[in-house]
Amino acid sequence: MITLNDPTLLRQAAFVDGEWIASGLPQMEVTNPATGDVIGTVPQCGTVETEAAIAAAQVSWADWRRRTAGERAALLEDWHTLVLANLDDLARIMTAEQGKPFPEAQGEIRYAATFIKWFAEEARRVGGRNIPSPERDRRIIVMTEPVGVSAAITPWNFPAAMITRKCAPALAAGCPVVIKPSDLTPFTALALIELAVRAGFPKGTINLLTGMPQAIGEAITKSPLVRKLSFTGSTRVGALLMRQSADTIKRLSLELGGNAPLIVFDDADLDLAVKATMASKFRNAGQTCVCANRILVHAPIYDEFASRLGAAVSDLNVGNGMEAGTTTGPLINRAAVDKVSAHVEDAVSKGGKVLFSGKGREGDNFVRPLIIGDAASDMRLAAEETFGPVAPLFRFETEEEAIALANDTQYGLASYFYTSGLDRAFRVAEALEAGMVALNTGSIAMDVAPFGGIKQSGLGREGGTLGIEEYLETKAFHIGGLKI
Repeated sequence: MITLNDPTLLRQAAFVDGEWIASGLPQMEVTNPATGDVIGTVPQCGTVETEAAIAAAQVSWADWRRRTAGERAALLEDWHTLVLANLDDLARIMTAEQGKPFPEAQGEIRYAATFIKWFAEEARRVGGRNIPSPERDRRIIVMTEPVGVSAAITPWNFPAAMITRKCAPALAAGCPVVIKPSDLTPFTALALIELAVRAGFPKGTINLLTGMPQAIGEAITKSPLVRKLSFTGSTRVGALLMRQSADTIKRLSLELGGNAPLIVFDDADLDLAVKATMASKFRNAGQTCVCANRILVHAPIYDEFASRLGAAVSDLNVGNGMEAGTTTGPLINRAAVDKVSAHVEDAVSKGGKVLFSGKGREGDNFVRPLIIGDAASDMRLAAEETFGPVAPLFRFETEEEAIALANDTQYGLASYFYTSGLDRAFRVAEALEAGMVALNTGSIAMDVAPFGGIKQSGLGREGGTLGIEEYLETKAFHIGGLKI
């Protein structure tokens, strides 16, 4: 059990039409990946509960869409205040069910709160525009309106931030939401919804369904009442949801798989490059879709960079996220461990060398961070997301080779590179095939900037001014017969 200042934040029920529901439904256990202990149970919702949530959202839409932007913004501001006021409890819940170290979980809660604040402000900035008419007696006004009931299916690796990044803009725009969090990490989402209830969101405006994804996802995609679906997860599942949504012509935002390159050129500031690589690669034990999956290093500095990065990795300490001194928590489950092990074994069998490793716990769901040298393009970790704390180092000779290697993937979510040359900075940024490109930094996710990918990494954008536009329809209003 989790020790909380406010135990009522640990909700073990789904939330539909303003009511917490659990009785009469099959229950599923949620476990702590660091200990294997059962944290609690949540109901396994199905088609009936999903349809009820969608119907409740549809009923609430009539009122919610007509609320003023200021009214919606005020509720979001109150929710933001409550999230920050309960930061430590939310972080404890997250660490218990997801595994990331407590300070890192605190950081995610702060990050999640920024989206609520940002879109509370964006709610007041949604507007239309006038178009100059080719006719004297006509006026054309472009109006924006909420798209309607919006669904959000969120992953386990960022159980708070993915909720707020999707739901805050929807609510700000005037769209009620139906949320399906990961079955592995539902309690963080449920705690956030409890705080939204306390903030005063109207009945039916926010609904949350717990359980396995198949029945819930199918009911969401088939429903003509759901006008918008936002999903973060694998490319395989994203493609499935896209196919299932075709018959109802839903608007989609899909943030899917990644295989991010990180390029270190020979004119890079190596101290900065190492620091930023550590932040990108090893955040959340490497379980992020935008983490550096392939580290490409210019041949003249390869050994020096490997040595410096190795020193930093050697200081990483694997353990329970609630224990002092832990920098790297467990992986989410045994399947994740097996995938990392398979990638490492494949790399070593093809000539890769384990250069450095972290310290601390091993076994169960714990994996020590590794650096693998002499990585090559025929290795699995060159083509597949490892989703774990393994940093493969690839050697390149020329800028052209680095760009070709970086773009040699079906994915196009994030990319990173390090150089001090202004000419090179623009050349490389324009040549990299990714929705987000970072120069001399390992951080690209923030409330004020658009987040999303190209190619097999998905479509649509979250965050920034584009984030709320995903939940708005455009209407052209033509006014004729004016005597002007």
